[in-house]
Amino acid sequence: MSSALEARGISTYPDNLVGHVEGYIENVEGMPLITKIKINYTVKIPKGTKEDAERALKVHDKGCPASQSVQRGIIVEHSAEFEEI
Repeated sequence: MSSALEARGISTYPDNLVGHVEGYIENVEGMPLITKIKINYTVKIPKGTKEDAERALKVHDKGCPASQSVQRGIIVEHSAEFEEI
């Protein structure tokens, strides 16, 4: 998410981006496996940049190596709350 925001001129440094992550573990064929990950970001953004920030949220997943790697077996959901500062 940070790279997608920075590409739109929205700084995430030092504490403007915080991620809250939940993992879901289910029994799959007798093995406990992570089946879903939910990520909710809290993002402080400059006034007037919410549209750009929302666009960054929509596209960042495609460029995130970690998300793309785990999506082969784990559902990954993203959401965000934007606070204009």
